[in-house]
Amino acid sequence: MGLIVNKPAPDLRFADLLKQLSIPLGSDSAESGSRPIHFGGPVETARGFVLHSSDYSVSDATLSISPLFSMTATRDILTDMARGQGPVKSLLALGYAGWAPGQLEAEIQQNGWLVADGSPEIVFSPDDGGKWEAALRTLGIDPLMLSAAGGRA
Repeated sequence: MGLIVNKPAPDLRFADLLKQLSIPLGSDSAESGSRPIHFGGPVETARGFVLHSSDYSVSDATLSISPLFSMTATRDILTDMARGQGPVKSLLALGYAGWAPGQLEAEIQQNGWLVADGSPEIVFSPDDGGKWEAALRTLGIDPLMLSAAGGRA
């Protein structure tokens, strides 16, 4: 599974989500109420995920992805975030992208994907429009030099 990290859902904000779930927004985190909710992918679009820094954890609910990233998909993290007690960095997403066994590996072998290491500076950046280019630049690729034609060297 994967999450799209650069596509905010139009007109959906954290405060809207909290209201829908009857979670009060604390006064300490009023500015975070306007944070966007992202379109995480086309699968189970009503299911929410919080990709976040590893400084936060809920027992038996947080998946450690790497030393830099964790993911929690329970109401607990939303309640803590509403109180201003959640992770230092986070990205909220509805839905996810999914692949059948071996499908993603096959797509990578067919040059359907460029793979870069995850960077918290890029993933958690508020500049959703610049994330793709920033990720390409970590690979030493200038987006203007990309071609629609593929090949192998």
